[in-house]
Amino acid sequence: MTNKQLSTDSYKGVRDFYPEDAAIQQYIFNTWAKTAESFGFERYDASILEPADLYKAKGAENEELINDQTYTFIDRGEREVTLRPEMTPTVARMVAKKQRELAFPIRWYSIPNFFRYERPQKGRLREFWQLNCDIFGSDHVASDVEIIALAYQTLIDLGAKPEQFEIRINDRQLMHRLYLAIGITEEMIPTITKLNDRKGKISPDEYRNLLTEIVADETLAEEVILLLDKSNEQTDVEIGLAELGITNVVFDMSLARGFDYYTGTIFEVFDTSGENNRAILGGGRYDKLTEMFGGEALSAIGFGMGDVTTRDFLETHKLIPESVKSLGAEVSVIPETADDNIVAQSIAMKIRQTGLSVATDIGTQKTDKKKVRAMDRGSRFVIIVGQQEISSGNFTLKDLQTSVETSGTVDELIKHLA
Repeated sequence: MTNKQLSTDSYKGVRDFYPEDAAIQQYIFNTWAKTAESFGFERYDASILEPADLYKAKGAENEELINDQTYTFIDRGEREVTLRPEMTPTVARMVAKKQRELAFPIRWYSIPNFFRYERPQKGRLREFWQLNCDIFGSDHVASDVEIIALAYQTLIDLGAKPEQFEIRINDRQLMHRLYLAIGITEEMIPTITKLNDRKGKISPDEYRNLLTEIVADETLAEEVILLLDKSNEQTDVEIGLAELGITNVVFDMSLARGFDYYTGTIFEVFDTSGENNRAILGGGRYDKLTEMFGGEALSAIGFGMGDVTTRDFLETHKLIPESVKSLGAEVSVIPETADDNIVAQSIAMKIRQTGLSVATDIGTQKTDKKKVRAMDRGSRFVIIVGQQEISSGNFTLKDLQTSVETSGTVDELIKHLA
């Protein structure tokens, strides 16, 4: 033991989830899971610990992530391990392991937590949870459309309206061909892609200067800028989404996504509010990632949607239902004195058999204060238990929303609640 007083603060960049926060997080998780399963996706999971080589291997290469943002350490068996910073390499590993046993296409989802060592800021923390949805084994544009439709529906099921967000899409293969056509070399393309991923976070002048450094030619840099500003005709993905009634879509040639493993369609969903003008989720096609495990290349497309950006979006648009914030049980049984506590608990146990949630307030406050607390915590009904009620066997159930009172035995009150 030490005489030094410990801080009550959590580790920098992570969160404590008090009951009201945990309730909101669980609402988000439940909605994510329900929507994914409504599309026929099956849930999977994996350990938060992965061999560090998984993120260093070709195909998962991202220098900033590997060198600056991972929590990597040597375990007691002298193995280098990493707290997972993302899920795509993990799910690719899992699919590759059973590639010959699985019936493709498969649709999988998970809600894991991740760790990234980066500067905490709005929408970005060092620990976060994320909805991950992936389709493996289909290279048809229909799978691109389906995965984006799932992302769209997830926001709709969280209460959003289409005008509150915008789906931006691009195509890595198309951009590769266009870059080569204007004279950009193969070696320059990855660096330009990484720069484009930062394009919205820096000034136009800074972007132009950095681009000129990469291509070493001011005229060529201007051609790239003109290319990214072009307005193209609808793509097959846009047409497919329109067939599903999803029209808040734009083709954005400057959209990049940071990871090198993307091979085709990429997309991000942006909040259109001026208060929270940022990406809520993103993903894309990665058709070669399973190759690094020695298997055959397998078509895949997926997206990730973080709980931090999701909550920011919901709070910005005031979309968190009031019922989610109500933490209390449906029924509060309130003993008048400590001598009545056990009887109150026995009544609560009996009511719980009906499937209702019931809390017993065994605090030392006066009865009226306990009623107020029950209401504040979201209980709909209260039952007062005192010596008079115990002696007579007759109790009163009060509806806190309507103030209507109903008297009777516990069994009679249970029938009324049912």
